[in-house]
Amino acid sequence: MSVMKPSSRRRSPISLRAVAGSLAAVLGAGVLAACSSTGSGSNEDGKLRITSAFYPLTYLAEEIGGNHVDVDTLTKPGQEPHDLEISAKQTVEVENSGVLLYLKGLQPSVDDVAAQSSVKHKLDVTSLTTLEKHGTEVGGHAEEHDHGEEHDHDHGGEGGEDPHVWLDPVRYAQLAKGVGKELEKADPDHADTYAKNTKTLVGKLAELDADYREGLEHTKTKVFLTTHAAFGYLAERYGLTEEAIAGLNPESEPSLARMKELREIAKAHDVTTVFYETLVSDRTAKTVASDSGLRTDVLDPLEGITDASRGDDYIEVMHANLTALQKALGAS
Repeated sequence: MSVMKPSSRRRSPISLRAVAGSLAAVLGAGVLAACSSTGSGSNEDGKLRITSAFYPLTYLAEEIGGNHVDVDTLTKPGQEPHDLEISAKQTVEVENSGVLLYLKGLQPSVDDVAAQSSVKHKLDVTSLTTLEKHGTEVGGHAEEHDHGEEHDHDHGGEGGEDPHVWLDPVRYAQLAKGVGKELEKADPDHADTYAKNTKTLVGKLAELDADYREGLEHTKTKVFLTTHAAFGYLAERYGLTEEAIAGLNPESEPSLARMKELREIAKAHDVTTVFYETLVSDRTAKTVASDSGLRTDVLDPLEGITDASRGDDYIEVMHANLTALQKALGAS
């Protein structure tokens, strides 16, 4: 007996760890299976459960779904969307959804979950519009760059395509129409309401588009500087040129060569402002602005709404962006 006890003790921790590991795996699988089998796509109140990847899609879901939906956003306020890592709990929440809305190529972890999910109504909103490649304009020549390979912060679509389609009200309206159709298919009982709400939202976006067209029609310059190349679609829509400080981490300073180019661009086009965004440090913007005698201001890419946002929703922040652009470009 005395010989066996030490041997038994030596084996015991290994055996317990193995049992514990097996038990955890079984329990984990059981929880996922149970959630999957009981997930009806609606909550206790009968509302359609929608999981949205990040804010621009959440806004569409809430505006179109109204009182008939319960929307959960995977990217929480203040969190940089590209850095999102999906938790096990969120994976279960996705599986219990009636609709999953995401933008393929923007958030790799969401793409992975979407590919493996059995949710019937999964909508990749890039299928609702066309994506383009956008780059900086240097010396009058387009210099394309792959957003996904520039630095950790940039958000690259597949093949270096620019994913920031929501910043163009016209393209965003295309997304709204597609989301509305998906909600109608997922919840036919409230299809009429979704169709009505979609029409209302598309109308709001048409008004926003008209405000931008009128507000930016007459400006002293058409060139604006940003630390992040997120506004290519907006610039294209309204006849502007975005000059981004490309190829750099937001926390680092631009190269001497790029600083020289930006000084020349600012001088040649009467640029007054370097824009930065709310979820990223303004250090780079201040470096460029100080070197070129410019000021700094916020141009919000609307990847999330926080207390620092200049408005409570998409429409309000887009109007704040318009005001900032008008001031920087010398609108009359």
